Amino acid sequence: MLSSIFSRRLNSTQILLRLTTEFFSTKSASHLHSQTPNSQLNPQNFDTNTVLETLSLYRNDWKSAFDFFNWVETQCEFKHTTETYNQMIDILGKFFEFDLSWDLIYKMKKTPFLMPNHVTFRILFKRYLSAHLVNEAISVFDRLEEFNLKDEISYCHLVDALCEHKHVIEAQEFCFGKNMEVNTELFVKNKTKIYNLILRGWFKMGWWSKCREFWEEMDRKGVCKDLHSYSIYMNILCKSGKPWKAEKLFKEMKKKGITLDVVAYNTVIHAVGLSKGVDFAIRVYREMMELGCFPNVVTCNTVIKLLCLNGRVREAYKILDEMWKKNIMPDVITYHCFFGYLEKPTEILWLLDRMIESGVWPRMDTYVMLMRKFGRWGFLRPVFVVWKKMEEHGCTPDEFAYNALIDALIDKGMLDMARKYYEEMLAKGLSAKPREELRTKVVGGG
Repeated sequence: MLSSIFSRRLNSTQILLRLTTEFFSTKSASHLHSQTPNSQLNPQNFDTNTVLETLSLYRNDWKSAFDFFNWVETQCEFKHTTETYNQMIDILGKFFEFDLSWDLIYKMKKTPFLMPNHVTFRILFKRYLSAHLVNEAISVFDRLEEFNLKDEISYCHLVDALCEHKHVIEAQEFCFGKNMEVNTELFVKNKTKIYNLILRGWFKMGWWSKCREFWEEMDRKGVCKDLHSYSIYMNILCKSGKPWKAEKLFKEMKKKGITLDVVAYNTVIHAVGLSKGVDFAIRVYREMMELGCFPNVVTCNTVIKLLCLNGRVREAYKILDEMWKKNIMPDVITYHCFFGYLEKPTEILWLLDRMIESGVWPRMDTYVMLMRKFGRWGFLRPVFVVWKKMEEHGCTPDEFAYNALIDALIDKGMLDMARKYYEEMLAKGLSAKPREELRTKVVGGG
């Protein structure tokens, strides 16, 4: 089974490499729109996933992403899908290119079978709010009538995005402010859903007193608390340093006959691990399986992290092996749990290779975490090993990656090389922090 997964990934990677190589060659020749399509790069040789993966490589360089987006359509005769449009809109939004985003949205609207969908506008909500453009995000919701998407799903997406980006006060005003509750009732039949989103928003803000007030307000207003409500509040209790109260809430749920799902159990395992220790957490983990609730990757990650936190890394490796036997595919977070606690560069690099070989691709924050870790320890060679792997896998370094590398070079007194990467970083329009060693000032990027 694993070999077939790897062979499919290898085939996809080979196509991806051909695609990016051809794009780079045409781009460097400055005639993106005049090349004859490569016979190997026709629509039969790659699919939507390949284009999506290529776009993701340029997520920190919107101009190259946009050039590629247009090139693959005009020169490779690729028919863009809603998914590829949405990914391009997401990249543009990251760099506040909202006018271009809207151009693509209206282009989709004019193209048969490419109407913008809920995901399109969820992305737009997220990007406006990450730029703290609250009024603009709300105005998007008002414009959704022309796309026949002004409904409960879009309403919840907007509220969720407001809360996700820490605009919870505005979310509460939007839902429950003066003359606004009528709109909430019009769009959302299940009030509990909206209350859960806002409760989760206060959780993300870390305003524990507000969380408690809102939890009590749900009782006062007669809002029915569901399994999701309890799961969020147990998480709040854990994060606010009261895991024993989360465990108490777990017992209360069991008394009320609420059947726990895997999400609730994940929170309980974490809470019990913090309040009573990892052995008690493993007991809950075993109990969960005995009751027929099958663990997911988050469950295993929670147990692995608790074991690593207690210095029991070898046992954590056993859980990793169990995951494969149970057909639970480890993710990036699984390996982050190990990377956070391992103390030998050779073991970390070995595990990084194992991670990649198993089909789990590192994220940019994986590379940054490891470079910072090696840099703090004063090991420069492993920093370059990680940097090279990042480049080999086609990841465009962001400002955090550059800063991690530059910091490591400065610590080793390699100022000329540090300056080279600093200038390369600025040339890409990335934000750079001031560095006395390099005699630089604050320079802002896109």
